Amino acid sequence: MPAHGKFVAYYRVSTDRQGRSGLGLDAQREAVQERLNGGRWQLIGEFVEVESGKRAKRPKLDAALAAYKKHKAKLIVAKLDRLSRNVSFLMKLVDSGVDVLFADLPELNGAMGRFMLTTMASVAELEAGLVSERTKAALKAARARG
Repeated sequence: MPAHGKFVAYYRVSTDRQGRSGLGLDAQREAVQERLNGGRWQLIGEFVEVESGKRAKRPKLDAALAAYKKHKAKLIVAKLDRLSRNVSFLMKLVDSGVDVLFADLPELNGAMGRFMLTTMASVAELEAGLVSERTKAALKAARARG
């Protein structure tokens, strides 16, 4: 379904290398464009953060939210985990009234939408935890090998 209205896009990659290559950002931009699908919409701004999803301090997200409020727009993010892999961080944002659209999810409205968003955020948080555990185990094994 084509989108209508004003949008502010927020993109995030975790490392400087990902930011410099542009590949992750290009994929996120493409997902946003595809989700908006040629409807009657205006992209007010694009904000790119190079920061771990574990960090709550996100200057570019703050700037995107300021633009979102100023222009009475909707925040659009390519994937839920690009916004956050932390349920409480995400729910604070949603509870503050931010109108957000995820390119990888259907529109999430009402009680069912909140349930689905919370569930998907929990899955993203679990995935982040598992990646962290595997990374720590691999580093420990590498140190043991010398």
